[in-house]
Amino acid sequence: MIQIEQLHKQFGKNVVLNGVDLNINNGGIFAVLGPNGSGKTTLIKSILGMVVPNKGTISIQGTNIKKNSEYRKHIDYLPQIANFPNNLKVKELIRMIKDLRGETTNEQELIARFKLEPFLDKKLGNLSGGTKQKVNIVLTFMFNSPLVILDEPTTGLDPIALIHLKALIQAEKEKGKTVLITSHIMSFVEEIADEIVFLLEGVIYFKGTLHELKTKTSQPDLEHAIASILTTNHA
Repeated sequence: MIQIEQLHKQFGKNVVLNGVDLNINNGGIFAVLGPNGSGKTTLIKSILGMVVPNKGTISIQGTNIKKNSEYRKHIDYLPQIANFPNNLKVKELIRMIKDLRGETTNEQELIARFKLEPFLDKKLGNLSGGTKQKVNIVLTFMFNSPLVILDEPTTGLDPIALIHLKALIQAEKEKGKTVLITSHIMSFVEEIADEIVFLLEGVIYFKGTLHELKTKTSQPDLEHAIASILTTNHA
């Protein structure tokens, strides 16, 4: 699904990605973890074509993404911060995104699942952060792309919405999709991720299952395993 070879990116003198090699297989839930400044967002944005690397190659489904924008039509992306136009109503935003993508969608089912019906006629600028995030989730999951990228998807969600989100992600996996997630919520990652990719200072320090990570670090859970890697590499 995703092949990344020797990816380098720096902003000025700040090296953000330092020779990243990564293969993400087709199908499954992959969590990209790391402390702030580790290069997670730059890696995600490089895959999306929003950041141009200094060196290295990224291929998605066997096609090099350089100078090729067509592949983006096959990705559903939930950004960490969605900057919606404040004066648009929720239903207007949904209609606009549908018109742009031009695909059949299941937005009615998602609107009902996240109980957004009372908000459809409200302007986005008047919504709470949690409600905006539910709109963000609807916009992401109402299409049917083989690759789904979720950047901090749990932000602002109440417990019931979080349960619905986890069910949605599992349903996408069951369809054979590849789901890439970044999150600071270790309990969420521990519950849903098939594999962990841990980035530190622009380098991948670990890629494998949660069981493999716990075995490698001799720790009982993901939180302690991550802490162990950080302690070891900052000693």
